Amino acid sequence: MPRLISVSLTEDAVVERRKTVTRRVGWAHLRPGERLTLCRKVQGRKRRDGTVEPLVRLAEVEVVAVSREPLWSVDDLDVEREGFPGRDAEWFIASFIEHMRCQRDTVLTRIEWRYLDGTEGRT
Repeated sequence: MPRLISVSLTEDAVVERRKTVTRRVGWAHLRPGERLTLCRKVQGRKRRDGTVEPLVRLAEVEVVAVSREPLWSVDDLDVEREGFPGRDAEWFIASFIEHMRCQRDTVLTRIEWRYLDGTEGRT
């Protein structure tokens, strides 16, 4: 069964099949060939009233490359692959630091995938 991975900040880019790369703190043991289910939200779906938000699956993907690299090494092309066309690497780095509370030199796992439904790059 594929592992679940949240893409809440880039949901639109996943739905439009523009996102093909993500960076994560952790996920260091992931390997090419593994499959992932991209979801709107995985953790934190339990509401205050005790109900649980449904798990929304957006896409099934196969990992094609995994590497470990510092956040500062992201380039403008990968920012687009991350789902942020028109943004540059400095914007991405600052945004990632703010959301993930890490540093420019934090070593992250870069995960690249292909969509299993063959719709990559289509809107």
